[in-house]
Amino acid sequence: MNLNNLTPAVGSTQTRKRIGRGTGSGLGGTSTKGHKGQKSRSGYSKKVGFEGGQMPIQRRLPKFGFKNVNRIEYKAVNIDTLQLLAETNKLTKISVSDLRAAGYVSRTALVKILGKGVLTVKIEVEANGFSKSAEEAIVAAGGIVVKL
Repeated sequence: MNLNNLTPAVGSTQTRKRIGRGTGSGLGGTSTKGHKGQKSRSGYSKKVGFEGGQMPIQRRLPKFGFKNVNRIEYKAVNIDTLQLLAETNKLTKISVSDLRAAGYVSRTALVKILGKGVLTVKIEVEANGFSKSAEEAIVAAGGIVVKL
């Protein structure tokens, strides 16, 4: 084997189509663009959402609902998560920073404690919001609720 007799694998290379180089090439004339019409012209670019002149889907479908700009988004953390965190880390006080360190909430998220699960450990919980059931469960277990 020498460098002068190396060839690429069969079918791995193809020659590019040379469009618009005369009728003898088989790709001259209309240059694979068909006859007439907007798409055959130079400078054609389709607008986003254009459907050939029929009413586009974003205009056919009705608008509904709204986004409240004053809404406050909370990241929900359940009581069973607090129970698990208190047992594994031997904590008596759980704050938002502890939940961030454990990976339950992101750096910027506001935290709301919800009442799913059972709490048996006496803990002090600091968070931005509490549901009634969560607040009752924490107090019933002998804990303290601190709203930030």
